[in-house]
Amino acid sequence: MKRFLFAAALAALAVQAGPKKGWNLPPETAKFEPRPGAEIATAQCLLCHSADYISTQPTMTRAAWTATVTKMKEKYGAPILPEALTNVVDYLVKTYGSERK
Repeated sequence: MKRFLFAAALAALAVQAGPKKGWNLPPETAKFEPRPGAEIATAQCLLCHSADYISTQPTMTRAAWTATVTKMKEKYGAPILPEALTNVVDYLVKTYGSERK
């Protein structure tokens, strides 16, 4: 019963507080490096991440990028199309990973 009352009190406070106004995020200026596959990576990855976030990851192998992209899809629900997974990994490993030239 105490948990219910506590939850109800928190909900009432949230309703009274209302939405916060005045939060302005800076415009996104980072983009993926222009290479073959950038379009598919943009469409699949930038829904959740900024290009800056991805470009600052450690240099990973193909296996590590595959595991990371698979985890994003299976564990976090990223809407990566099954047919796009290989292309996304290929772009990431060649642009930001161990196969970068």
